[in-house]
Amino acid sequence: MRRSAQVFIRRSAQAFALLVVGCAPVFAQAPQTLSLRDAEQRALAGHPGILAAQASAQAAAQVELEAKSAYWPSLVGNVTGAIAPDNTRITAGGLNNPSVFDRVALGVTASQLVTDFGRTSALVQAQALRAEAQTRDVALLRAVVLLDVDRAYFDAQRALAVERVAQQTVDARQLVADQVSALANSGLKSGLDLSFARVNLSQAQLLRVQAEGDVQAAFAALSTAMGAPRTSTFALVDTTVETPVSGDAAPMIAEALRERPDVAAARLAAQAAARFADAERALLRPTVAAVGTIGVTPARDPAIVNQQFAAAGFNVTVPVFNGGLFSSRRSEAMFRAEMAADSLRDLENRVARDVTLAWVQVRTGVQRVDLTRQLLAQATDALDLAQQRYNLGLSSIVELTQAQLNKTEAEIADATARYDLQARSAGLRFQTGALK
Repeated sequence: MRRSAQVFIRRSAQAFALLVVGCAPVFAQAPQTLSLRDAEQRALAGHPGILAAQASAQAAAQVELEAKSAYWPSLVGNVTGAIAPDNTRITAGGLNNPSVFDRVALGVTASQLVTDFGRTSALVQAQALRAEAQTRDVALLRAVVLLDVDRAYFDAQRALAVERVAQQTVDARQLVADQVSALANSGLKSGLDLSFARVNLSQAQLLRVQAEGDVQAAFAALSTAMGAPRTSTFALVDTTVETPVSGDAAPMIAEALRERPDVAAARLAAQAAARFADAERALLRPTVAAVGTIGVTPARDPAIVNQQFAAAGFNVTVPVFNGGLFSSRRSEAMFRAEMAADSLRDLENRVARDVTLAWVQVRTGVQRVDLTRQLLAQATDALDLAQQRYNLGLSSIVELTQAQLNKTEAEIADATARYDLQARSAGLRFQTGALK
């Protein structure tokens, strides 16, 4: 009786364990679904590189305000106190010879730039162009982040597709190995056939292990591209982006020169350098400023009759000689403007080359997808025929294993070609400035 109770308890425990194991997948947290659009939005919202570029653009906008401050009047408050012996004059340290009186005075001095003959205006325009170029740099970085996300997303999809192929290959070769093993035990197949079947199964298992590692690496790259601090695994939504293929790359080159943010930033930088050269050229012109002051002297020497004081005037500053400083600054600015213009032309040439290369890669990718589909169909037919021939005893295990290998390679090539085409299409969209 006691033995029956022990058996009942043991079997109940085993059943409970099986129930827990069977229900574990139900309670396990499923991977979060992630579409390509979701991945892009996450990257744009929290990528540290984009946040840093935005802060840099905001700093550049403040520099423009700094240049504009010259248009506004300057107000300075002064509190001055002095004590000196009677009949004291400053006779050294300057060409003037003012008297010094005992006093305590308070006043406000205001100065306003009247004209510097275009220097401040040129400086403001140069800084405004530089600030606008910084916003284009932010747009460029956004496009780079989107390109990285798209490529990582399609790489992850490719890795998952290869993993599925590897698992299906293991299942198919396991089935063949089991069949050959049963036939070998019955004496209908040789031990050589069984050895070939087991070798093929081991190769498929190695392929699966490699594919699983590639999946983990792909998700690590995807998480980094999205700006995430930790690696996460997602259930990816199968996405197909438009493949922009045309018969000629010339329209795409024109679009790139018009839409790409780095070209726009270089163009704005060249214009800013030209305006700054104008500002440096204006250093040789005079500066006219109006000056006014007003205040009171509550404690003063009897020689100072009025308690209040006020004065107004203007000041004209004319540069005469400073050792060639202004002319050297003007020449430097002109050379830098020439350098910026030449850099813009060089960038335009490189953009035309990159667009052409990306266009060629996409066209090649389209042809590759068509060919791999044909190859997969042919490999599938060949495997079916080889399987039938082997089952009928008309061929050896070598023919069957070769057909299995050909199909596996064709499936991997098909998956790789499809997702490589998507990544190349994203690269072409980036090169033409359409990825924003």
